[in-house]
Parts: sequence; structure tokens; C-alpha cells
Amino acid sequence: MVAKQSSNTALVTGATGFVGSHLTHRLVADGWQVHIIMRPNSTLQQLECLQDKIVIHTHDGTTEGLFNIFKSLKPKVVFHLASLLLAQHKPEDIAPMLESNITFGTQLVEAMVAHKVYHLINTGTSWQHYENKNYSPVCLYAATKQAFEAIVQFYVETTPLQVISLKLFDTYGPKDTRNNLFTLIEKTASQKELLAMSPGEQLIELVYIDDVVDAYLVAAERLKNEEVEGHEIYEVSTGSPLKLKEIIEVYEQETGVNIPIQWGGKPYPPREVMVPWNKGALLPGWRAKVGIREGIRRIQEENNL
Repeated sequence: MVAKQSSNTALVTGATGFVGSHLTHRLVADGWQVHIIMRPNSTLQQLECLQDKIVIHTHDGTTEGLFNIFKSLKPKVVFHLASLLLAQHKPEDIAPMLESNITFGTQLVEAMVAHKVYHLINTGTSWQHYENKNYSPVCLYAATKQAFEAIVQFYVETTPLQVISLKLFDTYGPKDTRNNLFTLIEKTASQKELLAMSPGEQLIELVYIDDVVDAYLVAAERLKNEEVEGHEIYEVSTGSPLKLKEIIEVYEQETGVNIPIQWGGKPYPPREVMVPWNKGALLPGWRAKVGIREGIRRIQEENNL
């Protein structure tokens, strides 16, 4: 398909995921011409209503394939969200994780600069900063994110590429199919079975999906306005983390549902983050607007539609 060009043309990787799908919906609503790159085995469940409004490119896994995609397309901004996120990996996960988090991103940037596309928004993770260190990976996933940042730095120093890396924390919102805290407590509430959890003293930085999407759009404007020099890195956080116990308490208050939890029923996982990274810079022009109570209310309202 020949791409329709506009001054606001975006290419999104990872568009079928939770954050990526919300971003894609927002870009379309804001009038962007949106192209997405997806793997052959990806599902469009989160984007079904947009299939006639976006251009879908299927990636065959080769650098040549990405070059062919860019031949018909010159996006103003590339939003790179594709990744394989595993908090704990098994030996068989290594190859697909490196392919998704390092190889594909490198192929993408190589294709970008070869076709004079120089605005990239990359997605990192707060897990690159265990115990608030400048760099200490919580898990292999975080290490792959750091490795790709180093690769990006090479392109920044040798080409006109301009990059903003947004480091995400825990994200939440409606229509979330991932196995995470909120899907776990919703399942526990419906089944009314006692849930064994850690002691619950760890602080968790929860950022509502609308705020996360806003950060990507603010970053895009910064790139479009040529305000970026080289590679800028920002955290996408509220600055107000809550203990896990407090999050459950707020959830119970806002929903009126009791969550049967056995606190201390199991130990903290290895390398559990007790205090989230808080030494990063915030993206100029962005701040989180949705607090935890409002976020939970929005989830309840949208999921009950």
C-alpha cells in the first residue's frame, strides 16, 4: 500500500501492546497519519476499530524488510515501543528477547537514518536503575534496554539522529490484558480466594495510561520543533509512589470490594525494587495529572461500559 503523506506522519512499533495501542488510538484521534509495524503472529485485538484508519506493515525480521517499509514512508516521528518484557527469564527466552529488544531496534534505526528519518522516541524502563543507581539492571530485560540505548548513542554521534528515551514505570488503565497488579486483584476479588503476597512494603510508581500517552506526544512535539540535541533521557513518573499495601487499600475504598490478601504469605522476589528510581529528569512540558484514585475510577467506568 502506498502511504498517504502528511505533515504529521507517525510510525509506531509495539502498537498492538497496551501502551502502544493507547498511543495509536490517540494519534489517530489527533489527526496523525499512523503507520504501524507488527510481527506476523501479532494480534490486532486492541486496534480492531482502527484497521481502516491506519497503515499496517508486517515485519519479516530482516533489515532489508525494514528498508523496504521506509521506501514508501517518511514519518515525522518514529515511536519505538516494541519489546519483549519479562521480569524473570528462562534460557529459551534469551534469543527472542535479544531479537525483540536489541536486533529489531537496531534494524529500525539503521533503516531510519538510511532514509533520512531522524526523529526517534525510544522506550526504556526504570528497571535500568536498581537501588537508584546510574545503571544497575533489575533483570535481563532491563539490561537489553540499556544495551539498545548504547547502540542508539552510536547513531546519535555519527548521524543527524535525534532521540528522546522515555523510561516508563508501572503503567495501568482500562482494557489492559497484561498479567499485572490490577488484573491480579480483580481476579482475586471475583474468585474470593485468599491471595498470598509479599509483605507489601515496596513502593510502586503507578502512572495512568493517559498520562503516559501524553508524555509521548509532548516528546514528539519537542522533536518536531527541533528542540532536541542528541539523545535526551527522561523518566515518566508521578513522583508519588505508594506502598503496595496502600494501593490495595485505595482500590478497596474506590471499588467497595474487599481483596482477601495474606500479607507476607510469600517472600519478596529476587531483586525486588523497594524504592523506584527517582533521579531522572522529567520531560519539559509534561507532568502526570491522574492520581491513583481517579485512575481506578476511570478503569471501573470504562471496563463497565
